Order: sequence, then structure tokens, then C-alpha cells
Amino acid sequence: MLHYFLQVLFFQLLFLMVYEMFLKKETFFNYNRAYLLLTPVLAFIIPWLRLEFLVEAVPSNARIVLPEIITRDPVIYTQNLPLIVINAQGGWEPNWWFITYAIGALISSILFFRKYSYLKNLFRSGRKLKEENLRIVEVPDSAIACTFFNTVLLGDQLSEEERHQILAHELVHVEQKHSYDLIFFEIMKILFWFNPLIYIYQSRIAGLHEFIADSEVVKKIPKKTYFEQMLNSAFSTKDISFTSQFFNHSLIKKRIIMLQKDKSRSITKFKFLVIIPLMLAMLTYVACSENTTEIGATDSSIPEFGYTLTKGKEMTTQNKAAHTKYEDFLLNNPDYVSWATIEADQITYSIHPAGEEVPSGYRKMEVSFPDGDSYIMYMNLQPGSSEEKRPHDMKPIKIDNDLASQKEVPFGLIDQVPVFPECKGLASGEEQKDCVSRKISMFVNKNFDTSLGKKLGLTGINRVIVQFRIDETGNITDIKSRGPHPELERESERVIASLPKMEPGKHRGKKVSVMYSLPIAFKVGE
Repeated sequence: MLHYFLQVLFFQLLFLMVYEMFLKKETFFNYNRAYLLLTPVLAFIIPWLRLEFLVEAVPSNARIVLPEIITRDPVIYTQNLPLIVINAQGGWEPNWWFITYAIGALISSILFFRKYSYLKNLFRSGRKLKEENLRIVEVPDSAIACTFFNTVLLGDQLSEEERHQILAHELVHVEQKHSYDLIFFEIMKILFWFNPLIYIYQSRIAGLHEFIADSEVVKKIPKKTYFEQMLNSAFSTKDISFTSQFFNHSLIKKRIIMLQKDKSRSITKFKFLVIIPLMLAMLTYVACSENTTEIGATDSSIPEFGYTLTKGKEMTTQNKAAHTKYEDFLLNNPDYVSWATIEADQITYSIHPAGEEVPSGYRKMEVSFPDGDSYIMYMNLQPGSSEEKRPHDMKPIKIDNDLASQKEVPFGLIDQVPVFPECKGLASGEEQKDCVSRKISMFVNKNFDTSLGKKLGLTGINRVIVQFRIDETGNITDIKSRGPHPELERESERVIASLPKMEPGKHRGKKVSVMYSLPIAFKVGE
């Protein structure tokens, strides 16, 4: 989530920079208004758009998945579950990030309703009039002038000439529904109060509203008269950010300068096209950065022998032909090795010189055949132990080239993970994996004896690693644990042993066992 919001901030900043450098000084006010309304929303949408044609434009062998590393000595046949934090007192563990966000949103809401309350008091304080499509409220003993939706607040100290010009100006705000823009940004400020760019967006669009209204009014009123009226008026409007204010000291100079500018030439509208390459760059960044990282130069790979498989699907005739060509090359060229890169739902196989540096996070394996032939393959499943620092230096894991004949399959390659009883209805494998992890975490949190901390005299964070297998029948077996106290180990094993029976994992139609590793952090207050 943090990465998502950082992307949003970065994209909004880029959009604002384009506005400041290329569009701000142009007189295409309505185009600029649309730009300022759409781009902050686009910044929230773009991180979710992962366009496949952009992914394919980047060589697949130049992308690897960063594996999750939780336990100290993981193996390729073990699935690491997320860390579970258990409060020894059984109390609620506060989420301080959420609390901070909620406090900020609450303060922003209070400030908004205080402004709205002030505005409502002004509505009640004056005499109500109707003129054209406007509802006019005359505020006593004031020279105020501002608009909220179709209501105009006017001080009774304004002269008749000032009143006439201001109403012409405010009518534009009403007709073009500028208040909706400002309310939109007020809601954004409440939801995303921590984002300073939202405040800049609102400031820019408020100024645009005034430029739009001014440009319409001077079509009916001489510019000189209009300038004099703005400069001679009293500046008594209270700062209410969601009203369109006629008297705004910081804006008046800019409004006069903008009114004196010549209209921008039509050809300058092409400046708006800069958003196209900008968005393309953003989409490319999103497509190539999702769960991936660059591994450096890969020119030494041999692409004609590489191919890609979709996990969980039977190999097509074309896949089988590519696989045969790939393995024939490796068996006949011992100076080359294979890199198998697991992505979201694909496995990409590429061939590289044996001496080429293998990225960290890849596990060395020796794929063997019944006739004794073999080749080396590196796969980004899990790293080796801490003593095995480089993939080249690892002792290779020997695996049969026919995974369908094995009862135990590397977790990254398994077609169907073991399924918790309540997760059977989910369609995709990733959803099922997440559901199983979540249900196991909830079960352990609910059933763990939190009174052990006090009984055993423990303090601080006590970490326990539990390994267990979901076998071919769906039962929990081979439970082992390692922790700072035997009682914690026994309790961890007891809770895991009481997990409900699951639907066993499957690979190519056969039931297989899957080993899990679960880290538990048992927190005890001082």
C-alpha cells in the first residue's frame, strides 16, 4: 500500500509540473480546468493498469521476481507463511498507521464542517433575494462577495455598481458549477489529508475559476472599469476554501495580468498532447515494476532456446517442442545453464553461459534424467542457507526432470495449493494462497494460549518457527518447531496440529504434500 501511494504522489507531482511549465500561463481556461480535475484521479488509477503489451515490450529474461524471505534457512519445497504477531496478554494490538490516518482525517473533517458552519451562519444572517438563477443573501455590515453553488453572499456595504459587476461574475461560477470542483477537492483533502499536492491542485483550480469568470464578464463590462472595481473594493472575505471568492487579495494581481494577456493561439493547444508520452512513461513504469526488478545485463542469454509456460496449464504441442529444443541444447552444451524465472502466473526459461553471474535469490538445481544425463538450472524460488552466498557456490538440489512423478513438488511450481475448507470457492491460485495464509493466521491467533507469557516469565518478543506438512490426504503432519522456550514450542505445535483437515495440493492431477514454515512473534509486555 505504501508503494501504491508513493506512486500516486509521484504521478500527481509529474502532472502538476507539466501544468506549471506548459499550461498555467495559457488562456485555455476550460481545458486547464479539465486537466486539473482529471489528472489527480488518473494518478490513482494508473498504478492499477498493468498493460500486457508494455510488459511484453521489455524482455522477459530481464525481469525477475523478488522472493519473500521470512525464515533463515528456507528450502524450495517450503512455503513461508506471513509472520504472525501474538500479544501475550491477548489484548488488541493497535495499528498506529491507521490511527494516525484516522486522526488526520477527523481533523480535516472538523475543519471542513467548521467552515461549512460559518457559511450556514452567514446564510441565516442576511436578507434573502432572488435574481435570475441566483439566490442572493445580503450579509449585514459586510463587503463580502462569494458564491456557494447557486447562492451568492453579498455584503450590504457594496455599492450598486459593485453589486452589478459582482453578480455578473458570480453568475458564471453558478452556471459552470465551479462549487462542485471545490467540493471534490475538499473531499480529497479529507481522505488524503497527508498529500500536500491536493492542496496545490485546489489552489490552482480556484484561481482558474476566477480567470474563467473574469474572461466572461469583460465581454460585457469594460476592462478598465472592472479593474478599478476590483482594486477599490474592500478585502473582507473570510477564507472558505470551497467558495468562489470575488475578493481574494492574492489572486487579484494574477487576475488583472491574465485579463491583459492576449488570447493563446490555437496551435498552443498542442501543449496538452504532452500528457500522452507522460502517461505512456507512467504506464511503462507500472508494467515493468510490479513485483519485478532489473537484473542487469542479459545480452549473453540465448533467446531462441528460451520459452515461457503458464503455471497450472498442460503443455501444448508447441510448448513441448520448445521444451525439447531447450533441453537438447543444455544436454549437448555443458558450458551453458538455464535460468527459470517464476513470475505471477508464468515460468520463463532462458539459457545463459555457465560463467555468467547469477542474480541473488536463485536456487541451484541439477535436473537429472533416467539415463544419467543432467543439466544445471537456477530458479528464483528461495535462496540457500546463509553459508551459501552465491548461487554458483551452492550445492545443487537434485530433482527429477518429471515433476509429475514426485510426491513433493517445489511450491513455486505446484498447480493447486492445499486449500483451507473456507477457501475452496476462490477461482485463482493466488487468491487461494492468500486465503490459506490468512485463515491459518486467524486460527493461530484465536487458539494460541496467550497466558504463557506470564506463566513462563517471558519478556519482549519471543520468536518461534513452526514447520508442518499438509500431506496427500490433507492432514497436518511432520510438525516441528524451534523457539526460545520448550513450552512455547509445544504450544505452537499443539495449535498447528489442531488445524482442520484441508484439501491436499495437486500437481498435474496427482495429490502432493506441501511443507509450510510459519514464523510466530510472541510479544510480552515488560
